[in-house]
Amino acid sequence: MMRLGDLERAVMDVLWDRSPGGGVTVREVAEALEERDLAYTTVMTVLDRLAGKGMVEREREGRAWRYRPAATREAYVAQLMLDALDLAGSSEPDGRARRSLGRDAALVRFARSVTGTEAEVLRAALSDEAPDRQG
Repeated sequence: MMRLGDLERAVMDVLWDRSPGGGVTVREVAEALEERDLAYTTVMTVLDRLAGKGMVEREREGRAWRYRPAATREAYVAQLMLDALDLAGSSEPDGRARRSLGRDAALVRFARSVTGTEAEVLRAALSDEAPDRQG
């Protein structure tokens, strides 16, 4: 999964916050980001690129498009975390992934850096006590 640039992240935050069902138009995103003083065409270009990258889905509504996130914010962040762990891993010469001490060490270091509340959430998730929050 790709990491978002600053403007892409701002646009995705609008989508994640404002489009639980029906999606939002380019104009609605531009209005939500009015403090950035962006041109309508800039917002349209960012949304078009995000659609091309599979980050957003769009649906025609008259002459306009309605955009909504392809995945939840939580799913996106979880994938970023997994991708970050992959940076510490290594691969076999034939390209097959293998578990490495580097990946394990990074995971342990992360687990030791979380707060008490975050640790409880992780414990509950690992013991299947937490409700499934994937999206």
